[in-house]
Amino acid sequence: MFKVIKHSKQTQARRGKLKTAHGVIATPFFMPVATRGAVKHLSTSEVKVLNTPIILANTYHLMLKPGAALIKKAGGLHRFMNWRGAILTDSGGFQIFSLAKDKTNSEKSLVKLSGRGVEFRSYLDGSKHFLTPERALQIQVDLGVDIAVCLDECVALPAKREYLAKAVDLTADWAKRTKNYAAKLKQPPLIFAVVQGGLNKSLRLKSARELVALDFDGYNIGGLSVGETAKEMYQVLDYLAPELPEDKPRYLMGVGYPENILEAVKRGVDMFDCVIPTREGRHGRLFRFKANADKIIAAALSGRKVGNFYEVLNISNAKFARDFKAINLHSTFNDLKNLSLAYLHHLFKVKEPLAARLATINNLEFYLRLMKKIRKSI
Repeated sequence: MFKVIKHSKQTQARRGKLKTAHGVIATPFFMPVATRGAVKHLSTSEVKVLNTPIILANTYHLMLKPGAALIKKAGGLHRFMNWRGAILTDSGGFQIFSLAKDKTNSEKSLVKLSGRGVEFRSYLDGSKHFLTPERALQIQVDLGVDIAVCLDECVALPAKREYLAKAVDLTADWAKRTKNYAAKLKQPPLIFAVVQGGLNKSLRLKSARELVALDFDGYNIGGLSVGETAKEMYQVLDYLAPELPEDKPRYLMGVGYPENILEAVKRGVDMFDCVIPTREGRHGRLFRFKANADKIIAAALSGRKVGNFYEVLNISNAKFARDFKAINLHSTFNDLKNLSLAYLHHLFKVKEPLAARLATINNLEFYLRLMKKIRKSI
């Protein structure tokens, strides 16, 4: 299912191949986020032109609307959204806990947690739902995804050790139940478990060892990029990644900016997702490689300290009003090669929806090319 084919001689960076039901994917890779079954502003055909092998969708949002039963009736999420690549869905645990606050009463939680599962109210209409580890997996099976993720409790940082310890124990128990339920299925998807523990080393290692003993197809590093510094995140990866199996993919959830991804790859991470390229695009910020980006990336992956390999253009800045250079001469999309920065500046100023589409395409292409450059450099 997963095979490492190349190691860096100086760092923990590695290249591999992950086999899914919808194709073999070269690692390390980045997954564009299609939370509700669509990458914001883009059609699936446009995402395909970007040479995207895999996208990420969200169990929580899809179970609420339009519902797993409807998507299953449509032939699964692939057919529903006309996507032929692979799909990973996270369990929805992060969304359940991050959306737990009642908008009318900040002291009131919309979530009730127990060993059996989690009861929550929909942020859409207030309707009550109960999600167990078994049901979380079954919903992902009904969606027809390639990679499913165990239900876990994601803790926002900073957090007290006692709270983190309970979350680690609950996550391990839910993972065990997920594994038992999967054994009853005829053709389960690949199943990844989520390592929790916050910034506490002993809890992180405890979580990792308990989940590795259950022998999942892959391991997510969760509970990071939720309030800690980048330095703290790297420190966790330094000791945690070596504890995860060499022959299983390692997925750092929700990360991050390009330099975060590069640093995580150096520490042995294989998979990434983040809303940053699409979110930054909607706000008129464009990622662009510097002229010597390939050399800088290669030097970084060999363990040397180097400068930044990219820049971010704030297209709303007045200096771009008369900049008639192409948005991106090296793009696969003709529009980015033929339209100017001045035109894109104008679109943002008049709030034309096309502006967000073009900027989103630019940023996702940047992220996917970043991963290609990284793989080439290992």
